[in-house]
Amino acid sequence: VQLQASGGGLVQAGGSLRLSCTASGRTLRELHMGWFRQAPGKEREFVASITRNSAARNYADSVKGRFTITRDDSKNTVHLQMNSLKPEDTAIYSCAAKSILTAEYGYWGQGTQVTVSS
Repeated sequence: VQLQASGGGLVQAGGSLRLSCTASGRTLRELHMGWFRQAPGKEREFVASITRNSAARNYADSVKGRFTITRDDSKNTVHLQMNSLKPEDTAIYSCAAKSILTAEYGYWGQGTQVTVSS
């Protein structure tokens, strides 16, 4: 499966962005999906995940209450709604997918840059 993230940009602190992750080559319906981010000079970190059928969602503590992950399997797309953005949210955001049979994310997409100005 090929994943492509989009929707990043430059926004002022307190603003919102909606990221999209579109898949091709395979349906996302049977896959768990996640969003990760990597800021300059830092390691990649988990942001949010959603299981198949949207049965469960998990968020990093730093984004709880501000970010929401959703999926639309009919469009093979996963979204990350980001509200109340902070300068520390600045990073390259990437989406990833994994089989329900594996622990690790095996499919990764190109990231999209999110820059939050103070």
